[in-house]
Amino acid sequence: MPRSAHDAESPQRAVALADAFGRAGKTLVRALDERLGDHGVSTPRSKVLFEVNRCGPVRLTDLARTVGITQGTASTLIDALVREGLIERCADDSDRRVTLLQTTAAGRRQAETWASAYTAAAHELFGILSAKEQVVLTELLQRLADSISD
Repeated sequence: MPRSAHDAESPQRAVALADAFGRAGKTLVRALDERLGDHGVSTPRSKVLFEVNRCGPVRLTDLARTVGITQGTASTLIDALVREGLIERCADDSDRRVTLLQTTAAGRRQAETWASAYTAAAHELFGILSAKEQVVLTELLQRLADSISD
């Protein structure tokens, strides 16, 4: 058991940390959405397009798991991106029952534009932290995420 778990003030610190984390998370997501909004896309839609572009032909279930959203949410986002001509559905040559998703040429160009906007926004938002602080924060957040998903 971690040493802090024995500390009488540990539960109060944990609550303060959870509150600060929630507030910071919402603020950062809103700021990213605002910056990406200049490019006509929400953060969830951009993440879906990024991942389809990055992974190449991908199944909806695998995409949803990678992005961290439900299959239903992924399906809704994909439908919109298909209507916009950014993603297309194609058959899997090895299993005709499976539908794969891939970006169109327009989708690849849009994914690159959005990736640049996301990178610039992330750099702007996290630029107040030193390089070392960014590394430490990334490691801590990954550790928290890993402990919750186990």
